[in-house]
Amino acid sequence: MKKPIRIGVVGIGHLGKYHLQKYASIPGCRIAGAADIDIARAREASAAYGCPPFSDHRELIGGVDAVSIAVPTESHFAIARDFLKAGVDILLEKPIAATMKEAGELVRLARLKKNVLQIGFVERFNPAIKALEKVIGIPMFIESHRLHPFFTRGTDVDVILDLMIHDLDIILHFVKSPIKSVEAVGVSVLSDKADIANARIVFASGCVANVTASRITGKKLQKIRFFGMEGYHSVDYEKRELVSLARKDGPAGRVEISPNTVQIEQCDPLEQEIRSFLRCVSERIPPLVTGEEAGRSLKLALQIARKMRLNQERILS
Repeated sequence: MKKPIRIGVVGIGHLGKYHLQKYASIPGCRIAGAADIDIARAREASAAYGCPPFSDHRELIGGVDAVSIAVPTESHFAIARDFLKAGVDILLEKPIAATMKEAGELVRLARLKKNVLQIGFVERFNPAIKALEKVIGIPMFIESHRLHPFFTRGTDVDVILDLMIHDLDIILHFVKSPIKSVEAVGVSVLSDKADIANARIVFASGCVANVTASRITGKKLQKIRFFGMEGYHSVDYEKRELVSLARKDGPAGRVEISPNTVQIEQCDPLEQEIRSFLRCVSERIPPLVTGEEAGRSLKLALQIARKMRLNQERILS
């Protein structure tokens, strides 16, 4: 019988608590430690899950096989680097890092040490996205909206790295084409960084994506729509629903639009993400979302942020 995978969680905030809950419910792993610079949070996790609390993530090294890292973006690189150097497998919340240089170093270390480096793009495990993969053709136009009420968590970065990057990852996953051009605009409203942003991304294939993200909206909306020659597909991330319409030949040579019959196997995306990570750790296989893929999403996000700042400077000059 295989030994349980010893798991550590670094960052016992909003997301870290959810990671702990999922690990605790999955057979084959054991929570071996919880770390947070706020030791009170770590002790709370210790009491709930019967694991040692730590105020320094490095104290987990030697006692864990794998870790989830759910800390502010600015700390991703330093913490992930420590674990990779020690040969520990990592599930790192998005984005992979704050800069492309940091992202490249983490990918290099993971290759060198032959570690699993999975990035937490949870929408890849959304059952509606999994169902979409069965019917989507070649996208020609994409429109996405990720609109949230304001919360202070996540404001260490702009709305592009906080929210939009989820949709950028999905778009890059389905559009297998180089980026030709990017235009963007954004506004800071309740924080010192952009809280609303819109980007228009043109791909070499001719596909165009119009992407909007906001963290100051009254109601939550998380939708993405794909238009192509073969039909139309709309995903509601939050409801985990897919509407898929296909172009089909009807009687007398008429072209009709009719629904695709797509089976959606409902699941908890975060639990599936963590189960997938544990499988990668156990079987030594590549993760669904690699560090290289996360690097591409980060590169596009940073390009959008640069364009947004240039546009602001033009408006204000």
